[in-house]
Amino acid sequence: MNGEKREQGSGRPRRATLAQVAKLSGYHVSTVSRVLNGSTVPGARSASAVAAELIRQVAREVGYLPNAAASGLRRQQTRLLGVVMARLVDTVLATIYEGIEHAARDNGFHSLVMNSWDDDDTRRTCVEALLSHNVDAMILGDSPVDGGSLDLLVARQVPFVLVNRSVAGYPSITCDDRAGGRLAAEHLLELGHRRVAVLAGLSYASNAIERTEGFLEAFRAAGHPVPAERVVPSTFDVAGGRLGAERLLRTESVPTAIFTVSDPAALGVLGCLRDHGIAPGTGISVVGFNDVPMAAELPCPLTTVRSPMRRIGEESVRQLLALMRGEEVRDVRFPPELVARATTAPVSVP
Repeated sequence: MNGEKREQGSGRPRRATLAQVAKLSGYHVSTVSRVLNGSTVPGARSASAVAAELIRQVAREVGYLPNAAASGLRRQQTRLLGVVMARLVDTVLATIYEGIEHAARDNGFHSLVMNSWDDDDTRRTCVEALLSHNVDAMILGDSPVDGGSLDLLVARQVPFVLVNRSVAGYPSITCDDRAGGRLAAEHLLELGHRRVAVLAGLSYASNAIERTEGFLEAFRAAGHPVPAERVVPSTFDVAGGRLGAERLLRTESVPTAIFTVSDPAALGVLGCLRDHGIAPGTGISVVGFNDVPMAAELPCPLTTVRSPMRRIGEESVRQLLALMRGEEVRDVRFPPELVARATTAPVSVP
């Protein structure tokens, strides 16, 4: 079988058709369409796994590609999911997006992703651009606690869910960030730390707010409230961690431990401690959040709170598809896990 047939009077290859795939595979064209376009027909029997694989094999051999525009017009769907992330250079967000992309593909959808850089105007431009491509639904991983550009989606009646961050009143899929902050605090309390600090992330990001609040609540409950001057706002990246650590090291009462609400910021803290000749763990303990792959591979492996980043992305697609079917969806909070490594140790300063 060969897809290199050419149109009469033209040097261009002729596009392989559903009818051609149906004839060569021996299945009805409607069955072939359901398999290759990932669609379902109410009351129709699904093709068996063996039949579906045969149909896909024939389609590959003849070079058949679905016509997304035509399919979208027939079904009033484009089978495109729009995704907005703050910045995909962030390992956490990139891993969440991998989960989104794989789950979307497994369900017959493709994803279009844009970076908002956590800027309000850029975020709105991203949403408008994706809507102009007639995406069927959207996943947003960058929403500020006030909702940002969600009004556009509500006005257009476009189904959407949130990942990584939450906004009251809208379905979201995240780690249980407050519980994760408590885990970090309990770990440091068990090691004897009382004079601690927090690099609290962005003031408008729900994940940063909840991780910080969970940490502070645990220290208050233990009778050791953290003073406001040791709760430092920061960005989630390495530069933010380094700047925050420099500020904390200049204080009159240097903390014995620092909790950062993201692993990249924790890496910045570790770099700052190295430059000041301070050993992580035995000098100042450091706890991150998310457990990115490099955390375990550092010269001094990072203690962190693990969140299931890829599963968060995958679940966001499942919840979004349920919403598109008209089903009731719910907030999903995955339980975190404390992973203790070498950057935390019992306190050595009274």
